[in-house]
Amino acid sequence: MRTTELLQERRTYYAIDKNIPVSNDDVVRFVEAATELVPDSFNMKSSRVVVALDEKHDQLWDAIYDMFEGKVPREKIDSFKAGRGTILYFIDEPTVAGLQEQFPGYAGNFPGWANQAVGMLQFSIWTGLRELNIGASLQHYNPVINDVVRKLFDVPETWTLNAQMPFGGIIAEPDAKAKEDISARVKVFR
Repeated sequence: MRTTELLQERRTYYAIDKNIPVSNDDVVRFVEAATELVPDSFNMKSSRVVVALDEKHDQLWDAIYDMFEGKVPREKIDSFKAGRGTILYFIDEPTVAGLQEQFPGYAGNFPGWANQAVGMLQFSIWTGLRELNIGASLQHYNPVINDVVRKLFDVPETWTLNAQMPFGGIIAEPDAKAKEDISARVKVFR
């Protein structure tokens, strides 16, 4: 597929289930490859990923529901729990701090660059999952869930949770995106 076609296919999928067209191992191999291949400034490699599958995925979403003490509707949480897994994205703070020390002239930029890198990783994995005919969405229940995630997955305190990506089999397509006047967002000078 061409890049623009892949970008068009990548959508926010809320209607997902546990039936994906590839194995869990295929998903993990893809996530590992993408994590290795996505670039970042100064070859920082500050992004970290946890792939929660099956029972661990279900435990995660039950814990998230509990953390919000019913303030997030059970139906919403259950729509994410209905999927096969969740990819959790983190930034490793000591990696960022090490480069800040090594390159003090750029120290203020490294946190932003780490966020850019984890964002590129999220988008690359999101798009790649769609190429595998898997639907996903990007969620942000952090920082409320940070402690429960650390405990559930034995994640170091130095990893800062950035986002959660529940994924699964596609059971319904999202509504079509509205067309926009792209000239309001892209300016060209010749």
